[in-house]
Amino acid sequence: MVRVLQVTARDFTVVKLLLPLIDRLTVEGYRVTTACSPGRYTSELADTGYSIREINIDRRIAPYTNARTVWQLYRLMRRESFDIVHVHTPIAAALGRVAAKLAGIPIIIYTAHGFYFHDDMRRLTKQAFIWIEKLLGRFATDMLFTQSQEDADTAIQEGIGPREKTLCIGNGVDIQRFTTASTIRDLKRSFGLPPLAPVVGFVGRLVAEKGVVELVEAFQQALAVLPDLYLLVVGDNLEGERDQATKETIRRLVQNAGLASRVVFPGYVEDIPTVMQAIDLFVLPSHREGMPRTIIEAMASGKPVVASDIRGCHEEVVHGRTGLLVPVRSRDRLAEAMVQILSDPALAHRMGEEGRRRAEDLFDERDVLDREIRVYQQLVQHQLTREGSSDQSIQASSMPYGGHREK
Repeated sequence: MVRVLQVTARDFTVVKLLLPLIDRLTVEGYRVTTACSPGRYTSELADTGYSIREINIDRRIAPYTNARTVWQLYRLMRRESFDIVHVHTPIAAALGRVAAKLAGIPIIIYTAHGFYFHDDMRRLTKQAFIWIEKLLGRFATDMLFTQSQEDADTAIQEGIGPREKTLCIGNGVDIQRFTTASTIRDLKRSFGLPPLAPVVGFVGRLVAEKGVVELVEAFQQALAVLPDLYLLVVGDNLEGERDQATKETIRRLVQNAGLASRVVFPGYVEDIPTVMQAIDLFVLPSHREGMPRTIIEAMASGKPVVASDIRGCHEEVVHGRTGLLVPVRSRDRLAEAMVQILSDPALAHRMGEEGRRRAEDLFDERDVLDREIRVYQQLVQHQLTREGSSDQSIQASSMPYGGHREK
């Protein structure tokens, strides 16, 4: 049996992103273990039957703790003799690949859920992170998965990964969980929202790079045009989050602007389909993203979307058809987009319907898993059994990204 180690910084990532892959690998006959920092979900995961190894993985660059993490991962990998190590999230991915290389792991896979570097970064800082990615890509990566095509193209252009070892697998959700509800008024009441009021929704971490400060400021502008408008801000900060100040900044801004009765903070909510059905418009004004799942969830729920015109977001949102794209940090354009959609119910409905069809066609979680499993199988065949040519390009699926299965 092929032994696989999934490595990520937080148990939150395991629960929200990795369980479909872990479950599918298990069904396919792989023996899967996951290494992550201990948190609120680790005991629950273990009790449910998942194989969890608790290793503290800092989400920051901190030489001492990072070195200790590499050592702990190395010992785990040597002790349990894994055949494949699959790493996720920036710092965990870097540390995990170093440990895997030192431990002599035969196959190392890296999923870039969104490269840490981005165009809004200072040039020298951006180049430093690209250099690190290139180094690890050359010496400690057998396959690079990206969720956006733009990231795959960037990886090839920057020399992070050669074309034959770089693949865009896309991103997806369980489409059937996100259905149009007939009880939207009751769902609004459950969040303390008036049942007939238009509601703008946000789901994510309350940090500066998610654009939440600009969202509140834009909401205040939109409220002057749409006096019945409400804002539902779902989410919180993860344990060990680097940016803890923005959360307080947001709450202070809401209080000082007299918006406390119009902005609802329910905190972290497990049932995201319910959240999506309680809102009329989803907004994600992030400064950087990989391939945001929340936009896919909103589209699968039949909701129009306003998002920043950045990588990932503009692969998901078709401007003018499924929603609107606005410049990063532009609270004025953000407010205008919200007003434009919510002032025209027919437009909002049409965008929501188009978004639902797009989610069904392009962002079905089953298709993403099919691509990953196909690569796993080929890597095992090529590098564990030594069958086939070692320089043969990996073809993830006969169904390319952008195609869809028969409904």
